[in-house]
Order: sequence, then structure tokens, then C-alpha cells
Amino acid sequence: MSPQAINLADKLARIESFWSPRVIAEMDDYQFKLVKLKGDFVWHKHEDTDETFFVVAGEMQVGFRDREVTLRAGELLVIPKGVEHITRAAGECHAMLIEPRGVVNTGDAGGELTAKTDVWV
Repeated sequence: MSPQAINLADKLARIESFWSPRVIAEMDDYQFKLVKLKGDFVWHKHEDTDETFFVVAGEMQVGFRDREVTLRAGELLVIPKGVEHITRAAGECHAMLIEPRGVVNTGDAGGELTAKTDVWV
């Protein structure tokens, strides 16, 4: 397969639901996923992996039990494995997730916001 540029705006336009990450690329065992966020997600953690959020457009917050970090377009945050957190966005936010293949978006919490893994857009 010949490498090709990936247009984030085109991929985001195809995502219809909030909190449903979609894979746009892979590098070794890591996936690059795009997600639309709005409202509050769920408190959760990923015991076996770090998780990276890179904000493409808008603004989001990552809450921890002792503080909150605000991310704006062009900023990223790495959440260490095993650290409980919640993501939220007052308005629509577009972000890229970078994490190993097969990671469940709700981590250890499960529930109705759990998205299917490895879905490409």
C-alpha cells in the first residue's frame, strides 16, 4: 500500500455520533482515532496503557480526582496508565486519540457509552 495524506476535516465530517472514536491510521500496534466530544463522558481508567488526547478543534477538559486540565486546539495531553479521569466538553470538540489497537473507550467503567473498537472511517 502506498502512503497517502489523511485529511482530518474530511474524516471528521464522516463521524456522526459523539463519543464514538473512529480509526484513521495505524502505526505498529498504535491507532490514531478521531472523536467528537460534547457533554460529559464517564469516569474511567486504562490499567494497561497510556492514552493521548490531541485537540483538533474546540476545547475540552480532562478531569482528575484532584484537578482539571483544559485543552484547546493544538494542545495534547498524555494520561498515564491506571490514572482515573473523565473527559468533557461544553461545546462540540474534535480530538485525536493515540492509543494501542483494541483499547475500549470507557476503560474499566463499561456502560452505554462503550464504543466498538477498531472501527475505521
